[in-house]
Amino acid sequence: MYPTLFTTAGVKAFAEAIDAERQAQLAKFGNQHHPDGTGPRTASWGALMHADDAAAEARNRCQRAADRGDLTWRHVLNEEVAEAFAESDPATLRTELLQVAAVCAAWIYDIDQRPATP
Repeated sequence: MYPTLFTTAGVKAFAEAIDAERQAQLAKFGNQHHPDGTGPRTASWGALMHADDAAAEARNRCQRAADRGDLTWRHVLNEEVAEAFAESDPATLRTELLQVAAVCAAWIYDIDQRPATP
C-alpha cells in the first residue's frame, strides 16, 4: 500500500477510481500502444476543420460562455481536449493531457459534492 500523497480535495478518490479503471482496461486489453493521432493538421472529430482551428474555436466558445456567465464543465473539458488534439509535440501533448485529467478530476469532485437528489 502506498502512502497518501494527495493534498487537493477529491484527488485521492479520483486517482483510486482511475487506477481501478486502468486495472480493468489492462485485464481486458493488455498494455496498448497506438499512434497519438494528434497535431494541427489532423481533422478533429471527423470534421473538416483542422485540429488547431478546432482548438481555437473551443477556446473562443469557452470564453464566450464565461463572458455570458453560463460556463459549463463541458465547455472547459472540450477546450482542453481540443487543445490536446491539436498538439503534435509529445511533451506538450502530455501537458495538455494532464490538463484534461485535472479538469476531469475537478468535474468529478464537483459532482461528488452536490447534494444527493431523491
